[in-house]
Amino acid sequence: MSRPPLEVIPLRALEDNYVYALVDRASRSAAVVDPGDAEPVVAFLDRERLALAAVLVTHHHHDHTDGIAPLARRCPGLRVVGPASERARIRDLTELVREGDRVDVLGRVARVLEIPGHTRGHVGYALLDEAGGGELFSGDTIFGATIGNLFEGTPDDMLGSLAKIRALPGGTRIWCGHEYTLTYVGQAAGFDPSNARLAERLARVEAQVRRGEPTVPFTLDEERATSPFFRWDDPQLATRLGTPPGAATFRRLCEVL
Repeated sequence: MSRPPLEVIPLRALEDNYVYALVDRASRSAAVVDPGDAEPVVAFLDRERLALAAVLVTHHHHDHTDGIAPLARRCPGLRVVGPASERARIRDLTELVREGDRVDVLGRVARVLEIPGHTRGHVGYALLDEAGGGELFSGDTIFGATIGNLFEGTPDDMLGSLAKIRALPGGTRIWCGHEYTLTYVGQAAGFDPSNARLAERLARVEAQVRRGEPTVPFTLDEERATSPFFRWDDPQLATRLGTPPGAATFRRLCEVL
């Protein structure tokens, strides 16, 4: 019998980051993704009386890694999983992963996706289920209706990463690294004003922000329908941009949005 899904709890950190706690209540244990700050993680673990079993890291930027060392001091022998190609820039890694690796996360299996663009060695972690859903921890590769800044990669690198993500089951829930959704869904709605589903999304996100709620997760199906960056092969979008559908359209989107 398969084990029940992990509970995913977003913890706000720094200015607009999220650290994700993956919780197994039965074992009273947790893993966290991208701890840019240890303080909210420690407060959550103490409040919920949970033991920290592992840290998963998507990329080397300090706002995703600065909390690792304090957590490792607090939890001797802590398992810290991260991209092999960024090992020189991420302290305290104990397990190096690459494309296609399977990672045990509290008894569940996460598949590693190499999704460069924001950084050269960026990875994501996909915990998929048999019902066509599951979770993707995408770090700073994508946000709601946009992509991460291309600090180290090219538009073609990012296109390859998005193609890999777009091929996942449509019900996959995406947990991104920052609370940027309102800004970029609004920008996308201005760019694509005839997209009814995008207008509906903007209204919903505005309401979530007014209530002080996280706008994550969002589903891959929603991104496919509302993010211009997931529609690089849409003939209508390509015609509007004056580019052939495909990579040229994606490159142009990187210039205008």
